[in-house]
Amino acid sequence: MQLWFAALLGLLQGLTEFIPVSSTAHLRVAPALIGQADPGAAFTAVVQLGSLLAVIAYFAKDLFVTLPRAMIKEPKSPEGRLPIYLVVGTIPIVVAGIGLHKFITGDARSLYVIGSALIGVGIVLIIVDARAAKRDQPRTLATLTLTDAILIGAAQALALIPGVSRSGATICTALALGFARPDAARFSFLLSIPGTGCPRSWSAPRSRRSRATSRSRG
Repeated sequence: MQLWFAALLGLLQGLTEFIPVSSTAHLRVAPALIGQADPGAAFTAVVQLGSLLAVIAYFAKDLFVTLPRAMIKEPKSPEGRLPIYLVVGTIPIVVAGIGLHKFITGDARSLYVIGSALIGVGIVLIIVDARAAKRDQPRTLATLTLTDAILIGAAQALALIPGVSRSGATICTALALGFARPDAARFSFLLSIPGTGCPRSWSAPRSRRSRATSRSRG
């Protein structure tokens, strides 16, 4: 891969990661539009490291001060339970990533799948957001339950399919469950830290093994 192309994809990733338009889809569609090869799922996972570091920096106080202190001093408080819910919400993407790895790195990267996913998720986002705007008393994270965490985590697992925005899927699910937009966004981006890190950790080693196998066959 040429340096300019890698830089372009990194810029595209940064511009699309934090809005519900699926940065993964753009990293697949953009190369096709300019006549370049698919960079692959492993490259996509690794290039998201920059976005992951940005989220960690933004939520540094929550991650390293507020939540750890709440877990120790008030483990039954909403803030004290939140780390547990983040762990539970990460389980679906771990299971899906391991069990469906071949599909995610193969057929799921079809432009037809990506295009259909972008259209479908866009329609769902419009409907859910319109209904959420009419809600008088939205929920806060203080009311988050284990079931909520599992459902939002399951939505995050769908984002392994290019075209399904991770932030869009998780925020949309949280809104459908009755949460206010700020609370939905906060949980979504906190959940993105382990959710983004896990795919990166399993994609890179598999990619290295795949290249090693190809070289040995050659």
